Amino acid sequence: MADHLIAIGALVLVFTVATFTSVHMGVLALVAAFAVGSAVAGQSADDVFGGFPGDLFVVLVGVTFLFAIAKNNGTIEWLVHAATRAVGGRIALIPWVMFLITAALTAVGAVVPAAVGVIAPIGMSFCARYRISPLLMGLLVINGASAGGFSPASVFGSITNGVVERNDLPGSPVLLFLMSFLFNVALSVVAYFLFGGRHLIGRRSTDGDATPAEPEQDLPHEGGGSTTATIAPATPTVALRLDKSRTLTLIGLLGMVAGALFLDYNVGLMALTVVVVLTLVDAEAAKGAVDKCAWSTVLLVCGVVTFVGVMERMGTIDWLGESVAKIDSPLVGALLICLIGAVVSAFASTTGILGALIPLAVPFLMDGQVSAVGLIIALAVSSSVVDSSPLSTSGALVAANAPEEMRPQVFTALMKWGLSMALIAPLATWALFVVPGQ
Repeated sequence: MADHLIAIGALVLVFTVATFTSVHMGVLALVAAFAVGSAVAGQSADDVFGGFPGDLFVVLVGVTFLFAIAKNNGTIEWLVHAATRAVGGRIALIPWVMFLITAALTAVGAVVPAAVGVIAPIGMSFCARYRISPLLMGLLVINGASAGGFSPASVFGSITNGVVERNDLPGSPVLLFLMSFLFNVALSVVAYFLFGGRHLIGRRSTDGDATPAEPEQDLPHEGGGSTTATIAPATPTVALRLDKSRTLTLIGLLGMVAGALFLDYNVGLMALTVVVVLTLVDAEAAKGAVDKCAWSTVLLVCGVVTFVGVMERMGTIDWLGESVAKIDSPLVGALLICLIGAVVSAFASTTGILGALIPLAVPFLMDGQVSAVGLIIALAVSSSVVDSSPLSTSGALVAANAPEEMRPQVFTALMKWGLSMALIAPLATWALFVVPGQ
């Protein structure tokens, strides 16, 4: 038991130090894997590296590389412009356009902080131009990122479905995506009417076009560090044409999603295939794209998963799962797991939490007393909707891009909303997805 407690303490220390300092969580996790593996478990370096998730590495690099090219060649800007023009100046629909665009970006592989980092400044420019609540806009952007975040082609979805597959648990990638999407839509409807959406109904812009120029921003590092951003003046953009490069990018993104959903192709290898084609067609758009891959996220996820692999070989994961399974009521144990995921994720990286907590739930699920599919959906949703906390990357981006005079109020409101989600979301998802399967 002492070895297990040391490993658990090391995991808690990794999340704590990374949350309150600028040390990268992925680096901390790799150091912890080396220290605990060699000093406590007697594992060799080869044993430690045996837990490195090579398949997940390819997925993360592939999809973020593709997203960087899509940003470079103007595909992302074209999507934003086309979607906002489609609402014909209806101001009430603009926050929902931001929701859908962000969801689409994460669904096709953009990491959540990158998608929020691109769309949040644009959304905040709409707030200044059309008197939309920054809190309302920010929450719909964050919820949109979570809504698309569990598609089979997404980072969150790849992590979750990969853990399920590796542990031979029953899973449903499509159901996970659908339930997460619908939950975030419902949550956004509540936020919309709570924070001023009703007053936008019936209002229209006078120019019929609602696409301000994209502001400049400094994106945060998910493994640690501060978040800063600036907002450029809202001015109309020039319409982008759907040229050959952007058309191929859209076809590639759709093909990648279709292949993951219907043909069970590897998302990372498909994304890299599209990257090669796009680079051959438009070499200029690929310049610098590899530097814009989400290397911070790649290091974070691979580091945490490697450390969890050390814990698995030590038997710590089985020991924890068996301890939770000993709780008299399986439903109470399931609720406890969801609460832990939500509370920790509100202060740390959701990507890292998913990589650590789902394996912890595996032994608990193996006895069959609780629906594996239901609990995985509940845990995934609970751990992601709390990203609205300003102590999490997405919430910090929204707070940083709010109008300067409203930034303190937006930060406080996001804190209240995010922490309330840490309590409400586990209870709601547990009641919706776990209890019915009992």
